[in-house]
Amino acid sequence: MSNPTLELTKELIAAPSVTPLDAGCQELMSKRLEACGFTIESLDFADEHGAVKNFWAKRGTSKPVLAFAGHTDVVPTGELKRWNTQPFDPIIKDGMLYGRGAADMKTSLAAFITSIEDFVKEHPDHNGTIALLITSDEEGPSTCGTVKVIETLEARNEKIDYCLVGEPSSTDELGDVIKNGRRGSVGCILNIIGTQGHVAYPHLADNPIHHAGDVINALKQIEWDQGNEYFPPTTFQISNIAGGTGATNVIPGDVTITFNLRHSTEIDADQIERIVTEKLQSLNVHFETKWTTFGLPFLTERGKLVDACIDAIKSETGIEAKLSTSGGTSDGRFIAPTGTQVVELGPVNATIHKVNECVSAEAPGQLSKIYQKILANVLAKT
Repeated sequence: MSNPTLELTKELIAAPSVTPLDAGCQELMSKRLEACGFTIESLDFADEHGAVKNFWAKRGTSKPVLAFAGHTDVVPTGELKRWNTQPFDPIIKDGMLYGRGAADMKTSLAAFITSIEDFVKEHPDHNGTIALLITSDEEGPSTCGTVKVIETLEARNEKIDYCLVGEPSSTDELGDVIKNGRRGSVGCILNIIGTQGHVAYPHLADNPIHHAGDVINALKQIEWDQGNEYFPPTTFQISNIAGGTGATNVIPGDVTITFNLRHSTEIDADQIERIVTEKLQSLNVHFETKWTTFGLPFLTERGKLVDACIDAIKSETGIEAKLSTSGGTSDGRFIAPTGTQVVELGPVNATIHKVNECVSAEAPGQLSKIYQKILANVLAKT
C-alpha cells in the first residue's frame, strides 16, 4: 500500500515550479489545509524580479504559534540529457524517489501537510496555533517571499514562537542533523583602480591586476575570528575576478574582485567591512567597494523546539540527532531576528541542486511521522 505522504510528494514534484513559479503547488497544499480547518491568507508580492506567490495559513488563535516554513520553488533542472529520469516525472527506482525538488524541498512540504492532518485528527482541540509560511521565492532573489511575509506579520504584531523550516538538513540518514542556526553571509564587490596604458610603457600606467595579487594574499591571511561552541571560524572566499580589455597589449584601468564571507556570531558585517577597508588602505591601493549583507547569523539554543525535535527523531528513528550551523543560508535568516526559535529539519541533502535529485522512497512517510511527533511535543494537551 502506497504511503499518502509519498503520493503527495510525487504530486508536488510533478509541478514544474522552477523559481519563482509555483505551478499550482500552493493551491494543492491550501485545499488540504482548508479541509483541516485552516484559514489561508494569500500574500503575493512583486518587484523587478517578477511576481511571487506566498501564503500564510493558521489553525488556532492562541499561543504558542508553531509554524512550518518552506518553499515550493525549485532550481532549474540543468541539462536534461544528464538526467536518468525526467525531472518533473517522479519515479521510484531501486528504493529512491527521483525528481527535481525531491529533497529540496517537496518531501518536506508533503510531510508538513500529512503530519498536520494526522495530528489534527488525534488532537482536534490542540493547544496553541499551527501555522504555515510558504513561498515560491527561496531559490531566487528572495526579495518577495518570506522576507515580505515576515514584514507583514511584524507590521501587525503577529509573532511566531517556534518555526520549523523544512530544508534538507540531514547528512547521511534522515534525522541525523538538525540545523539550529546558520552563519551570516556578507558579500563585497571590490574594484581596484589603476591607470590604463600600453604594456610597453608600464611606467606610464598602473596595473591594478598586479595590486590584486597583494590584496588577495593580504585578505587570505586575516584571521577573522576563532568561531565558538556553535559556529566554525569565519571563512573568506573569492568567487570571481574580472579585468582586462581583451587585448594583450593593454594594461587595464581596473579589476573587480567579488568575494564572500560566511561569518559566525563572533563578528558582524560592520566589523568585517572595517577590517577589509583598513587592510586595503594599508596596501596603498585606490579602491571602491560595494557591500551586501545577504543574511545575519542566527542561533537557537537548546529549549522547547530543539528538544521537541531531538525527542521526535529519537522516538521515530532511534537516531541521536546532532546540532549543526553548517551550510549556506536559508529563509530562517528572515524569521529568527523577530525572536522566533528556528530550526531546520528535513531529508538528506546529498543530491540537492544536482541532476538526478532524489530521496529514499521511505523518507516522506518517515519525515511526516517525525513532524507529527514534534507537533505533539509542542502543542498536544497533556
